[in-house]
Amino acid sequence: MIPISIQLYTLREQNAVDFPGVLRMLAETGYKGVEFAGLYDYKASEIAAIIEDLGLITSSAHTALPTRENIAELADTYKTLGTTKLISGFGPKEFETVDALNRSIDRFQEAVEVASANGFEFGMHNHNWEFTPYADGSLPYDRILAAIPKLYSELDVFWAAFAGSDPAAFVKKYKSRMPVIHLKDGPLGPEKIMSAVGSGEVDIQAVVKAADPNITKWLIVEIDRCATDMVQAVKDSYAYLVRTGLGAGNKAV
Repeated sequence: MIPISIQLYTLREQNAVDFPGVLRMLAETGYKGVEFAGLYDYKASEIAAIIEDLGLITSSAHTALPTRENIAELADTYKTLGTTKLISGFGPKEFETVDALNRSIDRFQEAVEVASANGFEFGMHNHNWEFTPYADGSLPYDRILAAIPKLYSELDVFWAAFAGSDPAAFVKKYKSRMPVIHLKDGPLGPEKIMSAVGSGEVDIQAVVKAADPNITKWLIVEIDRCATDMVQAVKDSYAYLVRTGLGAGNKAV
């Protein structure tokens, strides 16, 4: 089974109050890994010591787009935290037109090259706009991956489904380029409110079954916003993945 991580942006409000306490709660819940999105004024060395003590692993990190100007700082931070997987994305305007898309492709390509030269892999995290078709029916998501063979995809399955695509079909199509997958769930209505993984309209089981466990090393829970208590939703997401045998954790449920 593929191990379970969590994108720490999910608990950003709690992190701002007690980041070490949140990490402790996640370890006690049974999560094997964490995906960073900021350090909340802590030093990387301080957080690295905490997660090592808790038995957590850094699966990956959402960062600023790697550039020649910032790569030294990124490398220092994330080598300290123990991951080689960096991930970024763009907003909707960067995909509005084919010209905008091509400019984004150039920036992603440079990020891949800069990251690779410094011992990192670079991946793209999507939202729904990467799955909004152009006039010819093509998708920004497909065009980006075709243009940059060394770019990996951290598919956010909720946003793909929200845009009307079948996320499991994209996992199957690009399984060789998905070392990490964002598991996100909820009703697919205009409110864009999520819920615990396994409690919404995304076919999580189909997504995970479509992945190649030899390639996909982490299933990463993320909940952008939630109609219920966020901490409970995080715990319920873990319980669902372990109980159904879709993911591996450090504790039985």
